[in-house]
Amino acid sequence: MAKKDEPLIENGSKQAPEQYYIKITPDGPYLVYGDPPIDQEIIVPNEEGSSWVYQRGKHFVSPVDHIALCRCGHSKHKPFCDGSHKHATDWDPTETASKRALLERAEELEGPTMILADNEKYCAFARFCDAYGRVWNLVQRAKTEEERELVRHEVGHCPSGRLVLWDKETEKVIEPPFEPSIGIIEDPGIKVSGPIWVKGGIRIEGADGKSYEIRNRVTLCRCGQSSNKPFCDGTHASMHFHDGIPLEEGGKEEE
Repeated sequence: MAKKDEPLIENGSKQAPEQYYIKITPDGPYLVYGDPPIDQEIIVPNEEGSSWVYQRGKHFVSPVDHIALCRCGHSKHKPFCDGSHKHATDWDPTETASKRALLERAEELEGPTMILADNEKYCAFARFCDAYGRVWNLVQRAKTEEERELVRHEVGHCPSGRLVLWDKETEKVIEPPFEPSIGIIEDPGIKVSGPIWVKGGIRIEGADGKSYEIRNRVTLCRCGQSSNKPFCDGTHASMHFHDGIPLEEGGKEEE
């Protein structure tokens, strides 16, 4: 259990080295420390048209010696902040998400070999969970290694960490081995730009100085309209958010 002044760490996750952290400013950008790599992460579909893998695209280098990522959705130099939040009238910077553990309010589905926890409030609408019959159905019948791998793939590609998976035999959480890094998600399948994908247990500190639960996979809102700030709730899809950044496909596919 975390001490009073220490952030919670989700079961199955580990905190990145201390130099990596994100500070949310009260009415401005996300300030990123530790210089983690920042790259486009382009969602690529399978043969059925469902989200399946990420294609690494453009690598971003901050134009200044510190990294400030836009969270209002109005910057003309996305993903970086250019001060547009100072004039944005349709953006409320207030953080509304709980600092409690994500799993406290998650629903659980138990299958023959695995348990799936799901907190829908953190859905980033990346849709990896819909492939090949939907993960909620798959986990309830997964017995063979092929079926188990399909569940692991779909859950592990959920960028927000809304879905958390346990192996019943080992009683361990199954998580992808991410290094501290940041992805700028692009979703050409529905012609929108997605959230900021924070990977590898990077600590996120609220404007009040208190940290959110540290998790291996987190998505931060960058359209400015989430109702669960600072986290993405999928609103970018319904508002057709576009960052205007050209897609630079051709990078390595991340399985």
